[in-house]
Amino acid sequence: MSLTGWLILFIIVQVIHFLGTWKLYIKAGRKAWEALIPIYNAIVLMKIINRPMWWVILLFIPIINLLMFPVIWIETSRSFGFNKDKDTFLSVLTLGLYSFYISYATDAKYIEERSLKPRTVLGEWVSSIAFAIIAATLVHTYFIQPYTIPTSSLEKTLLVGDYLFVSKFHYGARVPMTAVAAPMVHDTIPGLGVKSYVSNSKNKNSLLNKLSLPYMRLPGITKIKRNDIVVFSWPADSTNYMWGDESGKFTYKPVDKKTNYVKRCVGVPGDSLSVRDGYVFINGKRTVLPKSAKPQWVHTVNTGGQRLSSAALKRYNIREGSILQNGEYKLNLTDAEARAMSKNPIVKSITKDLKPAGYYNPQVFPNNPKYPWSVDNFGPIYIPKQGATVALNSDSILFYEQIIRRYENNDLTIFGDDIYINGKKETSYTFKQDYFWMMGDNRQNSLDARAWGYVPFDHVVGTPIMVWFSWDTQTRSVRWDRMFTSVSNGESKSYFWLGMIAVALILFSLFKPKKKKA
Repeated sequence: MSLTGWLILFIIVQVIHFLGTWKLYIKAGRKAWEALIPIYNAIVLMKIINRPMWWVILLFIPIINLLMFPVIWIETSRSFGFNKDKDTFLSVLTLGLYSFYISYATDAKYIEERSLKPRTVLGEWVSSIAFAIIAATLVHTYFIQPYTIPTSSLEKTLLVGDYLFVSKFHYGARVPMTAVAAPMVHDTIPGLGVKSYVSNSKNKNSLLNKLSLPYMRLPGITKIKRNDIVVFSWPADSTNYMWGDESGKFTYKPVDKKTNYVKRCVGVPGDSLSVRDGYVFINGKRTVLPKSAKPQWVHTVNTGGQRLSSAALKRYNIREGSILQNGEYKLNLTDAEARAMSKNPIVKSITKDLKPAGYYNPQVFPNNPKYPWSVDNFGPIYIPKQGATVALNSDSILFYEQIIRRYENNDLTIFGDDIYINGKKETSYTFKQDYFWMMGDNRQNSLDARAWGYVPFDHVVGTPIMVWFSWDTQTRSVRWDRMFTSVSNGESKSYFWLGMIAVALILFSLFKPKKKKA
């Protein structure tokens, strides 16, 4: 829905609020017109229900307001003596319209000095849990989100089983676009296997999807820099198959509910990027990776049939279970590990397995034999920058088709060499936002931009700042040395003892015995 549509909806809600509560405002000693003025009516209502003014701010924060509205409905009912369980239930069930019944069908009296303390132990627990959920949702949505590493695309930099804290305020928190969704979960409710949000997955233009908020982002404290590790919404998650597979049927999925991916941003807007023999080149120069990066490739290690010992595998940071076939291992190694392993007496040769230039992989972007590229030899390509203009023709449209049609919401039609955008023939296009090129450090075992192309800035979620827990799925054990370690482009730092102290303090505050009242 557009901002105009949301403004109209906001006005309608304000009118409904006025009709349902103006009598209650009068009973509380206020003026009827105070129930009509947007924002001011919320401030007055907080005074009526004897709640703090900062609650008003929570009413206008997407997702948080969905949790606050039921609280306000219940508090309003209780302020006029309707505090039984059935009143609480009806306040929520009627979406606040229970106020019409209280206003017009009862002789309700305003309770000015009502007690704000829950009357039962259960009520106290419910109140505490409700505001704990609100606080946690606020932090999760706009500041820091827990995230886990499910795949090996950044292996040896970030490991499968690492649990991260992802900062959303670095690049600016993206305001949730899905207006109606369960708090603190992503696209699926755990244990139930059902969608956590309300939308129509088949029709982008359905009424449910038009209720989505327009894209908005809070100001960030920094911009995405080349080689930053970035968490983002997977652009191709709205299709059953990758771009270039015509058998795939498009299905709508809100941007903020697409699958979260984590990769390294190797190219920023305006860059010319290519991959030569596995190495990334930016504007013709081989990129210099930060110390923490550990790019790796598949190597053929010839041992003449001899097995590498467990100690040797551990020394070269190789997982157990590597298979020896025909006297050779296939191992994922960094350049430094390959050099070290070459000095092992039983190793006869090490060869990096690369596809030569000119080898065509149809699963590699832009998925067209005009560009015979592979994951090892790719490009050059231009990474679009907001405001930049490119020429459109039968060759360039292969790179920008998804940008024009899906990411920037234009009607695109291609007739031979003629390109029509929103019904008008065009020979150029100006980009509306920045784009980025995301790749995994595990260069030949990463589903990344080389398969599906550019990542729009409106898909960016944040950047990892800390590994707070790490679980080795193979050995089924905790990686204690990775707990509470920083994630940065420099050397990783351990904050283990500070983290453990923080956990102890949180547990103590939750479970400390309460003092008995005299």
